[in-house]
Amino acid sequence: MRKLIAAILTAAATLFTAPVIAADLPYYPPVIEIPDVDYGVSGAFYLRGSAAGNLLWSKEGYAHECAPCGTAVTTAFPFVSYGYGYSVGAGFGYETGTGLRVDATADFLYNRGLTITKGAAYGPRAGDYTVTLRSGLFLANAYYDFAFGGSYGYSAAGGAFGYVGAGAGVAFNNIDVSAPAGVTVQSGGNTSAAAAVMAGVGYDFGSVVADLGYRGVYINSISNGAAYPDTVWSDHNLLHEVRGTLRYRFN
Repeated sequence: MRKLIAAILTAAATLFTAPVIAADLPYYPPVIEIPDVDYGVSGAFYLRGSAAGNLLWSKEGYAHECAPCGTAVTTAFPFVSYGYGYSVGAGFGYETGTGLRVDATADFLYNRGLTITKGAAYGPRAGDYTVTLRSGLFLANAYYDFAFGGSYGYSAAGGAFGYVGAGAGVAFNNIDVSAPAGVTVQSGGNTSAAAAVMAGVGYDFGSVVADLGYRGVYINSISNGAAYPDTVWSDHNLLHEVRGTLRYRFN
């Protein structure tokens, strides 16, 4: 009986004293760790420089040839060889850090060797006519860079990557034509719409990015700009380039 009473008294004392003891204990709120938000790579401005080897092709050239009646008619002459040359350029652009980038570029193009041949029927004007082209090419471009390995989008300092792009703008052309002895073709130039498509691979070192790729340049018309009937020209000209580029991020 005494043991039962002692157990009841002990239990009652515990019920009354437990809240008092708990009130004296310090309170520590739970710590919830929130991970830092990864916003990815911020945008960056860049300067770029490039150099390329090129190959120029057009289907045919045109000239005003004298007909037997004394009038001049437009005659088409197929080109029989490609032209070869180079280009150098510079540009300024901005990359968003998500793969998309845009820039404006200015290039100097040089090409020589695009040739037509007039047959013996043209008498003293028969022979090879070889075009030397010098152009200032100004383009606004947009690109998409993508990391290798199946991921979409691209971030700086990302190692190897691929890219595709396109551009549109204007070409300021000047041509000289090397003609057979005794024949003179007037030199001169014109202004033409131009466009480009690009694709290639590169490597991002952080502040410096290098790439190597293909650029196809379309120049709508190349002409000496001379008055009729001394005008010579070619339409729908394609310039194929293998081009290397260095970009430098400066912010």
